[in-house]
Amino acid sequence: MNRKSHTFSKNVLQYFRWEEVSGYDENMNTIRTYQVCNVFDANQNNWVRTKYIQRRGAQRIHVEMKFSVRDCSSIPGVPGSCKETFNLFYYESDSDKATKDFPPWMENPWIKVDTIAADESFSQVDLGGRVMKINTEVRSFGPISRKGFYLAFQDYGGCMSLIAVRVFYRKCPRTIRNGALFQETHSGAESTSLVLARGECIPNAEEVDVPIKLYCNGDGEWMVPIGRCMCKAGHEAVENGTVCRACPSGFFKTAQGDEKCLQCPINSRTTNNGATNCVCRNGYYRTDSDPLEMPCTTVPSAPQNVISSVNETSLMLEWNPPRETGGRDDVVYNIICKSCGGGRGGCTRCGDNVQFVPRQLGLTETRVFISDLLAHTQYTFEVQAVNGVSDQSPYSPQYASVNITTNQAAPSTVSIMHQVSHTIDSITLSWSQPDQPNGVILDYELQYYEKHNSSIIKSQTNTAVIRGLKPGGIYVFQVRARTVAGFGRYSGKMYFQTMTEEEYNTSIQEKLPLIIGSAAAGLVFLIAVVVIIIVSFKYYSCFLFFQVSPGMKIYIDPFTYEDPNEAVREFAKEIDISCVKIEQVIGAGEFGEVCSGNLKLPGKREMFVAIKTLKTGYTEKQRRDFLSEASIMGQFDHPNVIHLEGVVTKSSPVMIITEFMENGSLDSFLRQNDGQFTVIQLVGMLRGIASGMKYLADMNYVHRDLAARNILVNSNLVCKVSDFGLSRFLEDDTSDPTYTSALGGKIPIRWTAPEAIQYRKFTSASDVWSYGIVMWEVMSYGERPYWDMTNQDVINAIEQDYRLPPPMDCPSALHQLMLDCWQKDRNNRPKFSQIVNNLDKMIRNPNSLKAMTPLSSGVHLPLLDRSVPDFSSFNTVDDWLDAIKMGQYKDNFANGNFTSFDLVSQMTMEDVLRVGVTLAGHQKKILNSVQMMRAQMNQIQSVEV
Repeated sequence: MNRKSHTFSKNVLQYFRWEEVSGYDENMNTIRTYQVCNVFDANQNNWVRTKYIQRRGAQRIHVEMKFSVRDCSSIPGVPGSCKETFNLFYYESDSDKATKDFPPWMENPWIKVDTIAADESFSQVDLGGRVMKINTEVRSFGPISRKGFYLAFQDYGGCMSLIAVRVFYRKCPRTIRNGALFQETHSGAESTSLVLARGECIPNAEEVDVPIKLYCNGDGEWMVPIGRCMCKAGHEAVENGTVCRACPSGFFKTAQGDEKCLQCPINSRTTNNGATNCVCRNGYYRTDSDPLEMPCTTVPSAPQNVISSVNETSLMLEWNPPRETGGRDDVVYNIICKSCGGGRGGCTRCGDNVQFVPRQLGLTETRVFISDLLAHTQYTFEVQAVNGVSDQSPYSPQYASVNITTNQAAPSTVSIMHQVSHTIDSITLSWSQPDQPNGVILDYELQYYEKHNSSIIKSQTNTAVIRGLKPGGIYVFQVRARTVAGFGRYSGKMYFQTMTEEEYNTSIQEKLPLIIGSAAAGLVFLIAVVVIIIVSFKYYSCFLFFQVSPGMKIYIDPFTYEDPNEAVREFAKEIDISCVKIEQVIGAGEFGEVCSGNLKLPGKREMFVAIKTLKTGYTEKQRRDFLSEASIMGQFDHPNVIHLEGVVTKSSPVMIITEFMENGSLDSFLRQNDGQFTVIQLVGMLRGIASGMKYLADMNYVHRDLAARNILVNSNLVCKVSDFGLSRFLEDDTSDPTYTSALGGKIPIRWTAPEAIQYRKFTSASDVWSYGIVMWEVMSYGERPYWDMTNQDVINAIEQDYRLPPPMDCPSALHQLMLDCWQKDRNNRPKFSQIVNNLDKMIRNPNSLKAMTPLSSGVHLPLLDRSVPDFSSFNTVDDWLDAIKMGQYKDNFANGNFTSFDLVSQMTMEDVLRVGVTLAGHQKKILNSVQMMRAQMNQIQSVEV
């Protein structure tokens, strides 16, 4: 109802003993009022009622009343029943159904709200102007639930006027608070009620955490905000936080929040409004770790002023930083070494034998020392400047180059020496030629001694017999080679022992049966010839049956064919050169380049492939050896063995085409992703390799060169065995230090079983040994087996039952399987089928992989880093701690009573923790050094015996 009295009069439906009259308000405005003044009559009951009022969803109704009341004491002769108050009632109804008699004019059914009293009354009235003192009172009631209601006012003996009535309810208005829109909300049923309202984020805003809420109180006011919305990435708040506007062109915002959009950094731009980042302009880049607020940068220019200083077969390179760093401060340098022999092949990359100090790649300083170069050889060195974004550039790094020619130099060190035989007074030794003879070897000088006084003998060959030695004597041997440039350096010290008298006598007795047996050998031979003739036909029949039995497939060595080309035709599919498209060179192999490309065979989809090419100028033997790998590979069909697609032999260049493995060799892949895989994922890779090797072993194929570098990985992390038979073709002059001369061939010492090194006895059991090394490579993420130990040290350590320790975080079950693969007796090593079963059990039961390998001693003592100094060279435990750079723990060891090497050598992880070494890296370093100390003690004891 409105405030004005004339409107109020229109809304009155019924009134009983009230009369409608005109008057003036305090501003002398004419108003219509309802008034009653029957004060001289007792028992008054005068009512006036409104029309039906719609509720409109309100739960609590407020009524504002304007009225005037005559002071009873100002009326002469008024009886005591005169009142100065009146009553307010309401009645709820779902429809407009009131009449003159309904609802009855009484309390109940009418509900009383309150008795209304005036704050001030008037005592006399100007009958001509009828001016009155007006009171205003507000009352409220609720809750109400029907569709509408009536109001009624009861007079019971007063003299009063009802001037205006305003009926209203309170509500909280539509508003935007904390980035959220809240719709209009009615107040609650009680004056103290709080009505919960859920907010909705404004466009392009998001909730931050908890749901957005506001409460509407009884006065129609919003209060108690909970939660908030913030503008999304790419949008900023404007107009006091009521609008989230997209960042304009040239501006960006990386994340949700109240921050304003930022202008794009230098060398970057946006492609549309609402950008969350600015993209770099052409030729500029940003690394994954660069903040988006950082300017885009580019690659550096080439280094300047490269200076070279040659000294025989070593070189010092120095240079100045590039003129332009690309806007970055992380410039480093790579050294690319190329050997340029002047032949038709041009320059080729240097082998791994060339040494760079401090390193070849990632140099932070502007100088490098290079050694172990070949004598009388031309080299080209490229000094590349790279920074954090060089990998993202499609162009090769810029570089400065320098050409040098090395001088004459003495031969390199002899790397391997072993004992051929020994007697009671002599030892026969053999050694390998230096890896870098640097000319024609004139002779060798062998130095030996038992305690102090040394003797020297010369040998024209790489063998020598040293006579006149003491029975049971332990001698130290060193050898060096000589060319016209002089002697090379002595090899490392090797210890060999003559027979004791007891061993000599025992050997004589053991030979007696051989003498007797020799007499019968002739007779046995004759009998054997007869037996062979009798059974040969049966055997040949069985062999034929074995070959053609269904489900059986046996590897056939292509070198058993009189014409090796026939093996290629039988096992490899010829592909027309028009079906092959070479895309790019991705590496270099023993026989030529390795490329990636596409193969499109008629009726088949185009596929991405790897292509090995035979270099030009090849000999017929090189061609035969190159294609023999295809003859081998073509016989295999297994998901964990590299698949041969075919060969190209009828055009140039000759090619071997295989499936393409996106992640390349396993060792490089693991080093690039150090620590990125779970143990289960690594075991899955090992299981795939073992499965492929089981397949090859079942076909009677011996790999000979199983190593992580010869395992390829595809995009699904499937590992496949590759590089078949390659080791048998490595020539003696190869520069690859992985393969070392031994007994007339090249052998990868660190991966090869002892019997294969010593006797060239390659079997599936020797492949199992190599598989154990592959396991170690995988669990160490591509570390080099035996680290920087020399090959001779590796051979000696293995002969003394030393084995590689478990890599960091390697489960004990896996290291135990490695140790099983490294059993000295090849008959005790597991078969590949057993290895596959063991790995399957680990995968099915991941809990078996949780136990880590503790330090252990005894048989198969783990081999440790030989860079750890010999403890016997130190006088005290404090000196030893200083040498391993753990001197800060001197007091800890002293307080723990670990004051002697005997006590320190027995320390366990619990002891290390107990003395207060809490850093994991320090724990590992100390325990490794302790284990090395223990190994050195055992070695000393064995020599003393």
